[in-house]
Amino acid sequence: MHISTPKKDIDRILFTREQLADKVHELGEILTEEYKDKLPIVVCILKGASFFYIDLCRELKCHINLDFIDVSSYGNGTSSSGVVRMIKDLENNIEGRHVLLVEDIIDSGVTLSHLRKLLSARNPASIKICCLLDKAGAHAKELEPEYHGFEIGNEFVVGYGLDYAEYYRNLPYIGVLKPEVYAD
Repeated sequence: MHISTPKKDIDRILFTREQLADKVHELGEILTEEYKDKLPIVVCILKGASFFYIDLCRELKCHINLDFIDVSSYGNGTSSSGVVRMIKDLENNIEGRHVLLVEDIIDSGVTLSHLRKLLSARNPASIKICCLLDKAGAHAKELEPEYHGFEIGNEFVVGYGLDYAEYYRNLPYIGVLKPEVYAD
């Protein structure tokens, strides 16, 4: 892997720290209204959604339960392998509960589709998806998130939790990674 300073590897910034904060606040207001009387289990899909998840949970002005799940279909690549691996399951029983899945980005939709089927079998009252970034043209219409921050094109993005081979998560913005960084 090519290693240099993260700033040199970014082609351009898509969303600044301020734009991200504004969008998370906006989503927090919408979700507070939706879940104010439901005591949802808000589930972070690790690791990529962690930055978005923490900021979003701080914006929710209602009672919530937190939980975490870790599934992957990417490994160290730039596209889904199509094979979903369960790394960490939920700790809470979701039967009869309202579940809000918080995801960083919906790309191919392979992971979320698998996860939705898996969790639906546990009989929750509802399962809804909130993602920060939606590559709307890259996944099936049936996988449209109920809530999303931004729609983006088919670019490889990093920062604010999003990574390439476990690098760049700590960037305070979301940027487009230069293709030469991940080209083989």
